[in-house]
Amino acid sequence: EVRLVESGGGLVQAGGSLRLSCAVSVFTFVDYAIGWFREAPGKEREGVSCISGSDGSVYYADSVKGRFTISRDNAKNAVYLQMNSLKPEDTAVYYCAARLSRDEVVVTAARYNYWGQGTQVTVSA
Repeated sequence: EVRLVESGGGLVQAGGSLRLSCAVSVFTFVDYAIGWFREAPGKEREGVSCISGSDGSVYYADSVKGRFTISRDNAKNAVYLQMNSLKPEDTAVYYCAARLSRDEVVVTAARYNYWGQGTQVTVSA
């Protein structure tokens, strides 16, 4: 079983920053790609970013390019999402998810097998 736990969400003013963390409990951590998704009220779950298991490939949605940075620390079995220049439209519940992939970045939610519980990010104007 793969378990993921998100943390780092909260309330921040527009223009501020937050750093989300995803702790992953799995033995072969480098075999898994980790994605970040978000879901705002009344909207579909949106792929935000993804980092592959071992080759370092990354993906960013156009809406967050230049503002968000994804990274992973294999020694700590953790993935991070640094979010800068936050906007009110970034408000959502953010989820991290895992799938077996060493070299492919995919942000289709149905392709991910394991999910965290989500953490709320609220950006005020």
